[in-house]
Amino acid sequence: MNIKKLIVFIVSAAFFPVISSAQQVPMYSQYVMNGFLINPAIAGRDGYTTVNVTVREQWVGLGNSPGTYAASFQTRLLKDSYISRSTSVRKKATRPTRGGNVGVGGYIFNDRNGIMSRTGILGAYAYHIPMGYRGGYANYLSFGLAATVYQYAVDLNGNLLLYDTDDEFLNNYDRVVYVPDFNFGATYSSDRYYVGFAMSSLSRGAILFGNRGDNERSELGHYFLTGGAKIQFPGTRDWELQPSILLKSSDMFFKSLQMDLTARVFYKNDYWAGLSYRTGDAMILLFGLKYDRFYFAYAFDYALTELRRHTFGSHELTLAVKFGESARRYRWLISY
Repeated sequence: MNIKKLIVFIVSAAFFPVISSAQQVPMYSQYVMNGFLINPAIAGRDGYTTVNVTVREQWVGLGNSPGTYAASFQTRLLKDSYISRSTSVRKKATRPTRGGNVGVGGYIFNDRNGIMSRTGILGAYAYHIPMGYRGGYANYLSFGLAATVYQYAVDLNGNLLLYDTDDEFLNNYDRVVYVPDFNFGATYSSDRYYVGFAMSSLSRGAILFGNRGDNERSELGHYFLTGGAKIQFPGTRDWELQPSILLKSSDMFFKSLQMDLTARVFYKNDYWAGLSYRTGDAMILLFGLKYDRFYFAYAFDYALTELRRHTFGSHELTLAVKFGESARRYRWLISY
């Protein structure tokens, strides 16, 4: 029995039809706000020490509707000093010292979907390789690997009506399964754009519920492709457009292919608003603000399917705080 199947392969062809029967893995509308949740290569990429909390309530108003909760931590292992090397009389490039290329992070999460729930912990290691400098900023090729352990559980004591209370399978299988797994990611980033690819469930861990120890591996692999850019409005430094894309699928490939197409407008990097379209699913309104080192963001999903007649939409709240020196001091870091 496959318990969860959907999510992630991002390819450039963004107009394929989407066929999906149900949500199979956690879904995030604000994937740009904390891309570390889907790609371990992002750990420590911006140079800050960041704590992030995400709460998502999907299809509010429906009984046993999905909900996702995640708390993450990530940082870059930097030395206290940095080296400025003069490359010409008029131009200087700021280069990192040794030991400044490693990022680490982790998060805990709980995802519930009806009577099913998944709770786990993940730890990630990332390595950021300088790929040249432009205007004093470094382009980086980053790789990340994460290990995760999570628990699948079935709750038959909740709001569930059983057709046959004496069903042999329901009464004899293990209602809790522990699954170890691995994720991989890679990104390329500059001061104006980024692209990324990630894979989860590399080991295809067995998630069959049963009282046997010989369950075959049955979980599907999930794939993500992301991309985004920063576009300055002509004649002003206060306004900026940030378009981005997320393509996601699984081993089922075209049957689970889905795209999020997003555009956000920033004012002085302190306030932003945006709109996102998720193929075959929803239109999403995005709002956010920055105060000192604190970031607050909210997303509202308006369903485009028949579900809109039965729900009050989906709501997602993200809170983040960034510690450390301003990233401008380390001009070789990217602040996506």
